[in-house]
Amino acid sequence: MLDLFQLKKIFQLGDSFFYWLKILFMSIIIFGLILSLFVSPKDYLQGDTVRIMYVHVPASWLSLIIFSAMGISSIIALIFKIRVFTIYAKSLAPIGFTFSLISIFTGSLWGQPTWGTFWTWDARLTSMLVLVFFYIFYILSWKLNKNFFSAEKYSSIIAILGLANIPIIKFSVEWWNTLHQPASIKLTEAPAIHSSMLMPLFIMFIGFSLFSLFVFFIRYKTEILKLKQNKIKNILK
Repeated sequence: MLDLFQLKKIFQLGDSFFYWLKILFMSIIIFGLILSLFVSPKDYLQGDTVRIMYVHVPASWLSLIIFSAMGISSIIALIFKIRVFTIYAKSLAPIGFTFSLISIFTGSLWGQPTWGTFWTWDARLTSMLVLVFFYIFYILSWKLNKNFFSAEKYSSIIAILGLANIPIIKFSVEWWNTLHQPASIKLTEAPAIHSSMLMPLFIMFIGFSLFSLFVFFIRYKTEILKLKQNKIKNILK
C-alpha cells in the first residue's frame, strides 16, 4: 500500500484508475445518502434533524485525520528532509480545509434546532473553528511565499503547532462542560448508536475518504508538475 504513494507509482496511475476510483466513491456516497435519508430511522428526540449527522460526522473526522497527517508529514519533512512529505501535506490541505468548513456549516445547521442557536462559543465548536484558521494559515503560507523552502518551513511550523489543537478538539467534551454531546463511537467501548444508524455513517465516511484520496492524487500530481515547471524537482530526490 505504501508503494502506491511513491512518486513514480503515482505518476504511473492512468486515466482508467481515476475513472474507476471516481465511480467507486460516487457509488458509495450515493448509496450512503440513500441509506441516510430514506432507510435509517428518525431519532426519537431530534427526528429527521439527526440525518445531518451522516455528513457532519464524517466531515469532522476527516478534517481531523487530514490535519493530523499534515502535521506528521511536516515533522518528517523538517527533521529528515524527506521533502516529498511536504508535498503530501500541501496536497492534503485544501481537502481538509473543505471538510472543516463542511463540519462547521453542518454543525451550525444541526445546532439550531437542537440547541436553539446556530453558533455558541462551546469548547468543541471553538476549537474546531481554530482548526479552520490553522488550515487557512497553512494554505496562505504557500500562497504568499513564492520561495519553496521558505514556504515549506513556515507551513510546516503551522501544521506542527496545529497538531496541539487536535486532542483539544477530541477531548473538549470530556475536559469541559459543553453543549456538544459526547462521542457516540469510541475505540475502547461499544458504539452508543444503533447499527441502523452506524452503518450509513461508516458508509458515508468510506465514500468521503475515497473522494479525499481521489482529490489527493490529482493535487499531488499537479504539485509535482509545478515543481518541474519551476525547475526545482531535485528536492524530491
